[in-house]
Amino acid sequence: MGEEAIARGEERMGEAIGRGAEKRVMVAIDESDCSHYALMWVLDNLKDSITNSPLIIFTAQTPSAGNVIFSASLGNARMYYPMSSNQEFVNSSQENHRKLALGLLEKAKEICANHGVNAETVTEVGDPKAAICDAVQKHNINLLILGERGLGKIKRAILGSVSNYCVQNAKCPVLVVKKSQAEGEVA
Repeated sequence: MGEEAIARGEERMGEAIGRGAEKRVMVAIDESDCSHYALMWVLDNLKDSITNSPLIIFTAQTPSAGNVIFSASLGNARMYYPMSSNQEFVNSSQENHRKLALGLLEKAKEICANHGVNAETVTEVGDPKAAICDAVQKHNINLLILGERGLGKIKRAILGSVSNYCVQNAKCPVLVVKKSQAEGEVA
């Protein structure tokens, strides 16, 4: 991205969230490469615009239910949990979701610190689409930034897109960061 385009983006961001006011910017992340790319994009391109207030990093914890197989990844480590309907499993699954979310947020906060950006972390239990939009309101966010996962048209129609939902429902401007073809496609 050219210097001129970045300057225009920063100027528009300043207009969108108000000059002189505390800029409450939130990046919603999960374990995908797309959200990591979005975080890195913010740190590389908007760092100067967010120096006066902490960058809010958010991740949702999917609610656990009985009779499910739970799998999650954090970096290269993957965990799988067998099917069960007992309450002990549900509690264990919820605790594991919480630990994974906190680990993901800690990793993101460390990345921000390495780039000289102060960050606060937030996690909520719930469907990611609704949890992100709720967090925007709860934390008075001025700009929400998401990575685009790149679902195909059919998957997006069936599953829905978190970024599309947030663009339609968040009570602030939403920036969806898409990895360019030149940098490699993310599935």
